[in-house]
Amino acid sequence: MDPASRFKRASRFVRRDAAERYLFITLLSFSASVSLTRLYLSLTGYPQIGSGELHIAHVLWGGLLLFAAALVPLILANRWVYPTSAVLAGLGVGLFIDEVGKFITQKNDYFYPAAAPIIYTFFLLTILLYLHVRRMPDTSQNAELHRALGDIRYLLEHPLEPERHARLESNLDTIARTSTAENNADLARSLLNFVRAKGTPAAALPGGRSRRIREQVLRPVAALGTSRQFRILLAIGLLAIGLLNLKNPASILMSGWLPPAIGNILGLVSGRHIDAAAAPSLFEIRLVLELVVGLLLLASAFLLLARRASQGSALGSVALLLSLTTVNLLLFYFEQFSTIITTTVQFILLSGLVYYRRSLRSS
Repeated sequence: MDPASRFKRASRFVRRDAAERYLFITLLSFSASVSLTRLYLSLTGYPQIGSGELHIAHVLWGGLLLFAAALVPLILANRWVYPTSAVLAGLGVGLFIDEVGKFITQKNDYFYPAAAPIIYTFFLLTILLYLHVRRMPDTSQNAELHRALGDIRYLLEHPLEPERHARLESNLDTIARTSTAENNADLARSLLNFVRAKGTPAAALPGGRSRRIREQVLRPVAALGTSRQFRILLAIGLLAIGLLNLKNPASILMSGWLPPAIGNILGLVSGRHIDAAAAPSLFEIRLVLELVVGLLLLASAFLLLARRASQGSALGSVALLLSLTTVNLLLFYFEQFSTIITTTVQFILLSGLVYYRRSLRSS
């Protein structure tokens, strides 16, 4: 094989084992960092650390955490380093991007209206990256060997669970028998001998605390499956979010017909609010989109209640995707960070609909 071919083969990307889990941890840390920072500052009146000319902005703490997230995997080889780095990276990027309003305005305006949509867009792009990595196939010939080496690094610190230990032995045996590269086959045979010598009886292995926690959390959801209770629960959630989407259009379109008390209730807002006069065109687009999404969500809820589960879940998924990717950008502009809770509920509902549709197809 010529040098150019060897370099091309060696430079192929190999997806890290459990990469999607580390990205998911980063996403959770990122969202928690921004949400809790905004909540804390709002409750405490936006205090400043420093005096006189000094002001230690939290973007500096974010940069420090990002630097730590980069250093930890460069210095340490333990497997626990990766989730730790993911947490640090998520917290750091959240603290960093929370102050984006200061970086894009001449007046260093932390409350610049476009800051919230920018942060939300960055979060959505990270979700797209997570979905891509989750579905990204391992086309490299050395992918299985990379994964086996990762498991062996874990084996150096802790005994493997029985299923994982058996899978590692099976992968190494397959590589040793089928690899076209003799060096890889020799390495796999040596590693297989090491793993077998290091093997621990199943009874002596720990139960796996994280695995038990996942099972305890997911078991009730799995038990629901395509049950009537789960379908009704999804319908109620879609109905509630649909009515919430119709609140603003109703308060505007029916302002002359509604009693003053109801009009005041529909006009209630929480947190920092940007007046519609600041961007009238965007506000009109927002009202139209909220009206469309609200009606779609109500229709999907009624379809689910009418036992037309396939159509209802599909329509609900489309409506939630439209809301999450389009409507919420405008909501974050006008309602700022007060819409975080609603967005979180929408993500949960969309995940529930995806799970429900998969259960329908497999049943």
